[in-house]
Amino acid sequence: MGTTRTRRPPAPTAAERARSLVARGGRAAIVGTGEPGPITPLMHHVHPDGATDLLLPDDSVLLERLRDNDAGELPVMLELTEHTPVPMPDQVRELLWIVGWLHEPTPAAARHLALRLAELRPHPRLLDVGHNATLVRLRPGSTVYSDAESSAATSADELAAARPDPFCLFEHQWLAHLEDAHPEVFTSLMRHLPSTLRLTDGARVRPLGVDRLGLRIRVQTPSGDHDVRLAWSSEATTVEELRARLGELVGCPFRAAS
Repeated sequence: MGTTRTRRPPAPTAAERARSLVARGGRAAIVGTGEPGPITPLMHHVHPDGATDLLLPDDSVLLERLRDNDAGELPVMLELTEHTPVPMPDQVRELLWIVGWLHEPTPAAARHLALRLAELRPHPRLLDVGHNATLVRLRPGSTVYSDAESSAATSADELAAARPDPFCLFEHQWLAHLEDAHPEVFTSLMRHLPSTLRLTDGARVRPLGVDRLGLRIRVQTPSGDHDVRLAWSSEATTVEELRARLGELVGCPFRAAS
């Protein structure tokens, strides 16, 4: 006796989605320290392989523990959080946990590192290095990525080899603009939903994410939220192709491609 399986829309791999989050930076917090709450760095920068530079205030309890450790390093877990592009009751869209070892570079190495970071991603707090703030580096051991589509562990090599999505740096602004200026776009997407959602009174489609393979939406209903992926007809790699693929879903390809 056979079984029927629903084919899932194609999606970027977990490593690719994690790499896109790393490219955007996310919101960083060091968790599981035994403190009452997460420890938030003054600034952070995540490298392609998950190695992370963190700026901590000199009075941070984490620095005290690190300097008291005879091994010269401290096991920690860094949590990167990415929020939804528009306000929603549940604003956490995806998470990346980086587990590894924290160590403190020498003052000379820290100054060199601060200059390098200023070139990669300028941040005003880098001026505080050596002045009430200390740069430390997290050497990754393992990473775990999680969103509504899947959860998966990735190695540092897999993360570094993955390519960030071509639209990851501006998807939030684009989707927020679409909902604000063109709400009819999301209303028209209702026709692609299963009847159980499409015919639900009070259902509302909200933008959740976009990538080279499709559009992610959140369908809000009185009984709860449902995250849905709508696949493009073919992969989009340019802004022009992205607009055309969305136009096909909306039902007005010529208007979207203009």
